[in-house]
Amino acid sequence: MTRATDTVGEPPYLRIVAEIRRRIADGELAPGDRVPSTRQIAGEWGVALATATKALTTLRLGGLVETRPRIGTVVAGTAPAAPARRRPSPVPEPEQELSLDRIVRTATEIADAEGLSALSMRGVAARLGVAAMSTYRYVPSKEDLVLHMADAAFGEQSYPADAPEDWRTRIELGARTLWSLYRKHPWLAQLGSLTRPLLVPNLMVHGEWMLGALDGHGLDPTTLFDMHVLLYSHVHGLAGHLEMEAHAAASTGQSEDQWMDSRAPALQGLVESGRFPAFAKVVGSFTDGYDLNLDALFEFGLKALLDGLTSLIEGQEAVA
Repeated sequence: MTRATDTVGEPPYLRIVAEIRRRIADGELAPGDRVPSTRQIAGEWGVALATATKALTTLRLGGLVETRPRIGTVVAGTAPAAPARRRPSPVPEPEQELSLDRIVRTATEIADAEGLSALSMRGVAARLGVAAMSTYRYVPSKEDLVLHMADAAFGEQSYPADAPEDWRTRIELGARTLWSLYRKHPWLAQLGSLTRPLLVPNLMVHGEWMLGALDGHGLDPTTLFDMHVLLYSHVHGLAGHLEMEAHAAASTGQSEDQWMDSRAPALQGLVESGRFPAFAKVVGSFTDGYDLNLDALFEFGLKALLDGLTSLIEGQEAVA
């Protein structure tokens, strides 16, 4: 990640302006090309959204970029015209090629890059270069669009036809597959909950795989489904922090480590208060600090869960 590290007397936004100016001068960004959004700038340079906005405003006032209706902020100037082609229909080319699949892919790109909160029907239409109402011919609302996006995202990975015989190996494959999808699309974890689950076919494919692994071991239906929900909650619950951290980093301009460093005095105060001896003992034993790694925590939790479930599953097999 690029960092907008201050030099003496140079605000971070000017470093961002200089870099985007260089990309334009070198031809990396041509006239008409979209420039990074405020959230993309915040993520790439590690600055607050306000700093990113100030950088884009400076570029706009300098005539380097401009805002175009239904498109967004682009490099100023006219892009080279594409060769003219005859069309049997007067409908503009982008709308002629519009489809539900294209709308879903574009919306997913926006959510992956900028978060689900940045998604709107109008924004998708602008990215596609079509009229604002065109997308409604394919999907009636943002809520329906998000369901299509989730179904498509969960459908990006499937399972082998010849499933492993060992139930634990099968569960590990299912959990890691789901985790990788949440890693790729962090916004997925913001949808649904255990009490109000997301009912889309391709998520059911993952559920079917996990239930199939747990079935056939003598478990009663309630216990079997409880195990399935518990395993899913481990993956979904940890994944919820992926998007939260991305949003926090973009809005504060601080990485996870930088944020913790800024809270060092408060943490030290808790340790030295004498009120939390166990906490002070554990935290004080870290020579290089505690590294909260979500991937490692996912694997640690998965192993702990499966170790605990082994006695229940294989114990029922022994009884049966």
